[in-house]
Amino acid sequence: MHAKLIAYISQYANLPLTSEEQALIVATFQPKKLRKKQYFLQEGDVCKHAGFIVKGAMRQYSVDEKGAEHIVHLFIENYWANDRESSTMLTPSKYNIDAWEDTELLIITRAEMLDLMDKIPAMAQMIRLMDERNAIASQRRLSSTISNTAEKRYEEFAAHHQQFIQRFPQHIIASFLGITKETLSRIRKQGTK
Repeated sequence: MHAKLIAYISQYANLPLTSEEQALIVATFQPKKLRKKQYFLQEGDVCKHAGFIVKGAMRQYSVDEKGAEHIVHLFIENYWANDRESSTMLTPSKYNIDAWEDTELLIITRAEMLDLMDKIPAMAQMIRLMDERNAIASQRRLSSTISNTAEKRYEEFAAHHQQFIQRFPQHIIASFLGITKETLSRIRKQGTK
């Protein structure tokens, strides 16, 4: 299980991990299994862990006063699941994170992650690169949401995230894109003509 995480870190850092650093990573990250629909985080709780997904799929969402879900993140293998605001500010989360499929994670607390970043230069380098890429992705998503038509948003999403389309049902993809499932169905039908 830890081999996938070590490979991931090595992929994002140009600094090699020593055997001692690898042992520290294995000792720090704890395995956790979630059944489909089991919560990793519930709205109102403080997010205490980040989870590296070894196997499975998860989603992060809020629920409005009418009971409608609003998907803010989708996660699959080699993604990190957590509520950054809650874990950093130690405030109750506005979101739920649950397993869409049976999921295997390696979890770590914020304090443990900061400690590893101090002790392992490759971890610090990986986190910095992940933060940069996350900021770029968030900026692109915001720009797309406020500037593009529903058709264009789906087209861009399908071009860059085909694996999500294969793993999540249409109503979840629609919510992630900020459109109704009926609109997404219409867009997909038009695309097949």
